[in-house]
Amino acid sequence: MSDDLDEPRGAPPAPLVTQKPAEPAARGSAGVSAQLYDLAERARNYVEAASSANTRRAYASDWKHFSAWCRRQNLPPLPPDSQIVGLYITAQASGAATANRKPSSVGTIERRLSALSWNFAQRGQPLDRQDRHIATVLAGIRNTHAAPPRQKEAVLPEDVIAMLETLGRGSLRGLRDRAMLLLGFAGGLRRSEIVGLDADRDQSEDGRGWVEILDKGLIVTMRGKTGWREVEIGRGSSDATCPVVALQTWLRLARIAHGPLFRRVTGQGKAVGPERLTDQQVARLVKRTALAAGVCSDLPEGERAGKFAGHSLRAGLASSAEVDERYVQKQLGHASAEMTRRYQRRRDRFRVNLTKAAGL
Repeated sequence: MSDDLDEPRGAPPAPLVTQKPAEPAARGSAGVSAQLYDLAERARNYVEAASSANTRRAYASDWKHFSAWCRRQNLPPLPPDSQIVGLYITAQASGAATANRKPSSVGTIERRLSALSWNFAQRGQPLDRQDRHIATVLAGIRNTHAAPPRQKEAVLPEDVIAMLETLGRGSLRGLRDRAMLLLGFAGGLRRSEIVGLDADRDQSEDGRGWVEILDKGLIVTMRGKTGWREVEIGRGSSDATCPVVALQTWLRLARIAHGPLFRRVTGQGKAVGPERLTDQQVARLVKRTALAAGVCSDLPEGERAGKFAGHSLRAGLASSAEVDERYVQKQLGHASAEMTRRYQRRRDRFRVNLTKAAGL
């Protein structure tokens, strides 16, 4: 049995923006209708490609949450009503919209509001988020409840090495997990980018990039939040910690030459299935190995569990790479240096001292 957990069930319904016309009984005998049917089918595929599966899944869950709240209040979820939406986000901030009466965070409220806007737009009934019943209430919620972001802990190179030691060297699962940790750290990759890679370009419908292994390293080409980008990952100083060697070893022993790079290991760890891993499994891998390696062992056990996630790898690279900041920014795919600095958990914050520079 595999140790990987299944992906959450209950996928969201297909987007409503493009409705299929009825398929003709004989598509060859109704050329125009058949052509419209094919165009509608392609349009639906493009609509789904506009957002990731995780985003659509989250938006569907948020719409379900809103609809359930409306039913309890005997209010109609459609058409969009700014006053009802304003009451809904108020209920979230006060805890009245949750089963455990716990107030939702500002981030959760903002995400659900975005989900509502998306769902309303798919139904051809856009929501005016600038309406005073929404904008003013949301501004008040931010001023009252907003808190500084809780950042995940960065795993530094010595932490990654200790995390690798917790993985089995002789098992397929251990080889796969080593390759994911090293590739994610050295490339500064998001967890969705790690699991979205294929062995080569255009090999799967759900792939979001591919790798090319060269003598001096490997090139990762992927589609991210801001479009396509390339990431260069050089070979390490030791085979034991080299991301290129780890990936080559995994691909060779798992016999992967086509399709997703990182897949489920089945059959009590002796076989590799065709299914691509989910990004949640990367987060679980980072958390499990960091805890097993004793990273941040000085913190209480309950607090440690919430310190690590997939972003710990990106933050670790940003915090430990002793190179010019612009190279780290390019590797992480950030549009600004300010965003890169948010990932630098343990950098020298006072390297530039404007107080002394001003003459004080």
